[in-house]
Amino acid sequence: MLALVSRAQAEMKLPTILSDHMVLQQKQSDPIWGWDAPGTKVTVTFAGQTKTAVAGSDGKWMVKLDSMPASVTPQVVIITGTSRIEIQDVLVGEVWVCSGQSNMEFRLGKDPNGDLEAAVSDLPAIRLITVPPKGCQELLNDFKGEWKAATPETARNFSAIGFLCGRYIHQMLHVPVGLIENHWGGAAAEAFVPRPAIDRDPRFKRLADSAAKMEAELLPDNGDARFAAGMMAWTNECAKAKSENKPAPQKPRRWLQERSRPGNTFGAMVHPILCYGIKGVFWYQGEANAGRAWEYADLFPFMIEQWRKEWQQGDFPFYWVQLPNYQAEQAQPKESAWAELREAQTRTMKLPNTGQAVIIDLGEGKDIHPKNKHDVAPRLARWALANDYGIKIPYRSPEFKSLTIRSNTATVTFDCFGGTLRAFGVEELRGFAICGADKKWQNAMGRITGTNTVEVWSENVLQPVALRYAWADNPVCNLYADNGLPVTPFRTDDFEWTTKPKPAPIAQTNASPIKASNPQSHPVVGDPH
Repeated sequence: MLALVSRAQAEMKLPTILSDHMVLQQKQSDPIWGWDAPGTKVTVTFAGQTKTAVAGSDGKWMVKLDSMPASVTPQVVIITGTSRIEIQDVLVGEVWVCSGQSNMEFRLGKDPNGDLEAAVSDLPAIRLITVPPKGCQELLNDFKGEWKAATPETARNFSAIGFLCGRYIHQMLHVPVGLIENHWGGAAAEAFVPRPAIDRDPRFKRLADSAAKMEAELLPDNGDARFAAGMMAWTNECAKAKSENKPAPQKPRRWLQERSRPGNTFGAMVHPILCYGIKGVFWYQGEANAGRAWEYADLFPFMIEQWRKEWQQGDFPFYWVQLPNYQAEQAQPKESAWAELREAQTRTMKLPNTGQAVIIDLGEGKDIHPKNKHDVAPRLARWALANDYGIKIPYRSPEFKSLTIRSNTATVTFDCFGGTLRAFGVEELRGFAICGADKKWQNAMGRITGTNTVEVWSENVLQPVALRYAWADNPVCNLYADNGLPVTPFRTDDFEWTTKPKPAPIAQTNASPIKASNPQSHPVVGDPH
C-alpha cells in the first residue's frame, strides 16, 4: 500500500533545458530525459516517433529520438508516465552553446551597433536560453531559466557574440537555431572542468594542491569569519574611495561558491545541460588565466576533451576567440603573459574540430571588454559556416609555417589558407621582432616577398636565431590576408615561458578571495573581469 501511495504521489519532472520553445539538434539522435517514480514506464512521442524507457532506481529515465531534418514548423513533445507533460512550440535545427567569461557575456545592446542589430532581430526561429551564473562542487541536474524566441528585446539582452554567430547560421542555412548561454564573468578555465579530473591529472597538481589549501582555510567557520572581516574592510574602503572620488573596490566574494574554484562552474552550469543535443560550442575565455598561460596550454585542451567525454556526442566542434590586444600599446619588444596565453590558445588547435578567431586588431587598450563585438562574431562564425556547413568562405587566419635564415635575414613562410598576404595601412610591416643568440629582442623591418612569404631583418642583429610577431599585450602590427583576416601572433623560439611557475614553493600571500586584491596573486583566484 505504501508503494502504491508513493507511486500515486510521484510527479514527473523534466529539466529546464527541455521546455517550451526549445530547439532540438537536427541530423543526430537527441536525448529526452527526466525523473519519475522508479520503475515507471515513460513514453515520449514527437514528430511521428514513439520511444519508451523505464525510470531507474534513482527515478531518472532517458530516451533518444531518431535523427530528424530541420523543421521550422512548431511541434509538441508529449511525455507520459505517472503524469503527462507536453512541451510546446518545439523546432528542429542547429544548437550551439555560447560559453566562457565576461566577453561572451557582453550583451548585444552594449555593442556600438547593438541598437541596430537588436532592431533587426525579430526572428522567432532563433531561440535563446541562459544558464545563470552559479558555482558549486555538487553536480546539479537543473537550473532556473526558460527558452525565449528572439525579439529586439531578448536579443538586446543576450550575448552579443553568441547571438550574432547564431543569426549568421540561421540566415545562411534558413533553419531554426537554439543558443544556450553558459558563461560567467571572470571564470577561470579550471572552474569549467570536472573537479575529479583536475585532481587526478598530475599536470595540474599545483592547481589542485592550491585549491585544497584554500578549501582547508575556508571550510566552514573560518571562511565565514574571514568573509565577515572582508566585508567590513570593504565597506571602509568603499567609503574612502567615495570621499576621494575613486572607483569602489571589488566586493568580497565567497570563493567556495565562486568561479575560480576548480569544478564549480562545471558542476552548476555545464552538468545540467550535458545530455542536451548540440552541434558545438562557441567559447570566449582566457583573461582569467593569462597569468598562468603556461598551465593553460595543457588546461584548455584538457577542458575541451573533458566536455566531449562527458557530453558523449563525439568530437563536436569547439571554436574560440583568441585574446585581443589590451593595455598600453607596445611598439618595443617585451615579454607578455597575454601573448603566451594566445600561444596556448593557438596550440589547442591540435585537437580535432577546433578553431580560433584571431582578433589582435579588435581590442581596446583601456578596456578588457572591447565593445566592438559585431566584428568579432563573423570571424568566429566563419569557422562553423565553413567547417560544419560547407559554405565556401575564408575562415582561418594565416599562421606561421616555417623560418629560413640566411646571413642577417629571416624568411618567414605562412599557411594562408587560400589568402594572400598584405600590409594594412602602410607598406612597411610592423610587429616583427628578431633576436640573436643573446636573446635580446630588437624591432625588425619587414617586407612581403610573395603571396605567403615575408623577409625580416634588423641592423642591430647580424646573426638572427629567432623571430616573433605581434608578441605583446597590445602589439603594433599590420600583417593581414587579403580577405581581411589578421595573421596569427607567433614566435619561432622555444625560450622559457615567463608564466611557467618557478621551482620554489608557492609563497603565502595576503591575497584572499574575500579581499579586493590583485587577482593574479593566488594561482586559483581568477580575473575579476
